[in-house]
Amino acid sequence: MPKTAASTAPAAVDPSRWKALVFIALAQLMVVLDATIVNIALPSAQTDLGISDGNRQWVITAYALAFGGLLLFGGRIADKWGRKNAFVVGLIGFALASALGGAATGEAMMLGARALQGAFGALLAPAALSLLAVTFTDAKERAKAFGIYGAIAGGGGAVGLILGGFLTEYLNWRWTFFVNIPFAVVAAVGAWLVIREPAGSRNSARLDVPGVILSTLGLVALVYGFTRAESAGWSDTVTVAMFVASALLLAAFVFVESRVKSPLLPLRVLLERNRGGVYLSLGLAVISMFGLFLFLTYYLQVVKGFSPVKTGFAFLPMIAGMITGSTQIGARLMTRVAPRLLMGPGFLLAGAGMLMLTQLEVGSSYPALILPAQLLLGLGMGTAFMPAMSLSTYGVDPADAGVASAMVNTSQQVGGAIGTALLNTIAASATTAYLTDHAAEAAAGGPAGKLVQAQAMVEGYSSAIWWAVGILVASAAIAFTLINTGRPGHGGPVASGSGAGEDAEAKVPVIAH
Repeated sequence: MPKTAASTAPAAVDPSRWKALVFIALAQLMVVLDATIVNIALPSAQTDLGISDGNRQWVITAYALAFGGLLLFGGRIADKWGRKNAFVVGLIGFALASALGGAATGEAMMLGARALQGAFGALLAPAALSLLAVTFTDAKERAKAFGIYGAIAGGGGAVGLILGGFLTEYLNWRWTFFVNIPFAVVAAVGAWLVIREPAGSRNSARLDVPGVILSTLGLVALVYGFTRAESAGWSDTVTVAMFVASALLLAAFVFVESRVKSPLLPLRVLLERNRGGVYLSLGLAVISMFGLFLFLTYYLQVVKGFSPVKTGFAFLPMIAGMITGSTQIGARLMTRVAPRLLMGPGFLLAGAGMLMLTQLEVGSSYPALILPAQLLLGLGMGTAFMPAMSLSTYGVDPADAGVASAMVNTSQQVGGAIGTALLNTIAASATTAYLTDHAAEAAAGGPAGKLVQAQAMVEGYSSAIWWAVGILVASAAIAFTLINTGRPGHGGPVASGSGAGEDAEAKVPVIAH
């Protein structure tokens, strides 16, 4: 099959590309940190600002709705307006929104700041990933760059728990917002000075307004449905209505995208089997990750009595594992083996770590059980995340790089919302069942009663973690089944059966396995 000029002509090498990676990685760390850093600070902020128990979830939900709902729009704006421009504006906006949140004097100001953070994050995140995609074109350099990016994307949430605990305990909850400002300023100034976006990579097509409206409303309804399910239940009328509305809106979005001349999300980006496999397997894996962050945080603080700072540091083995898996295993092997042979085993290794955590008990030892489990989980996720991030934009037309990057972030954001709601509901049900079976001991009070309460919580966590194990196995199965591209530099995604049509075939050659 003939190659096009786009696939054969060598791209000009940007001499500042590694400096650019520093600032792109710094911005990505800031966005990922913010997903968890506020969680630890929330109880203190709620007290200071007088936020009711019923509304406190909106501090998290307002960010998730804006971020998840606007990601596709943000990705396409980056394609049209220029990724460097979108990146810098996203950073400045995120810093201003963070300053507003840190200076909040009431509930409305806080919720507004969180929504603005989410909106600017939706512009910033896909711009960052797509800048990497168009800047690093050499297979070995791309592997190293995405290894660093993948480690940050995977481990940044745990870093947020450490930083959030430290700032809340030793300074003030407002610093969990203010800390974003120096990150953003340094990244924005550095990006403006060193990033050189390749010429001719913008998408000059008209903006698909119906697609923007349908995708935004559909994703907002989906994310809100899952976040509401966590507190109001799966059979709640509004929860069900959100899921139905989301299904109808997203179905209408797909129909519109298949008909309009310049779609917001070209279906060729989504339907190519390798990219589709990445979006699906990564989204599922994030479900288990977010659930684990939640359960381990509560287990360590409530059951084991760890302080916020000690809890944060207890996640360090997972971070170390992710960095090692991404930069030392994934990056080194990516140019030698096919991505599915890193992603599939990576998810299975993470599943083995998760399987260890199903043995949690009230008196479980951190060094003997939790530490090795975290190391396995981190190594596995780091190994899988790195090729997944790289493959998500591999073979995409440069004009579609932003929206392809947005799909990666969308799958993670939706996966996080599903993970928090689904696994928390499973845990709560198991805890309730345990307490019902041990009602007499629980009602006794005193040390015995407290022990039963703790045992019920741990029973809930281990039950939910079993589901997380199954989800990671499913992620591995999807990676092995759908992802059939060869190693970078030795052929691109296989077009046969991809559903990508001319797009996949025009960009890359068919390879033999």
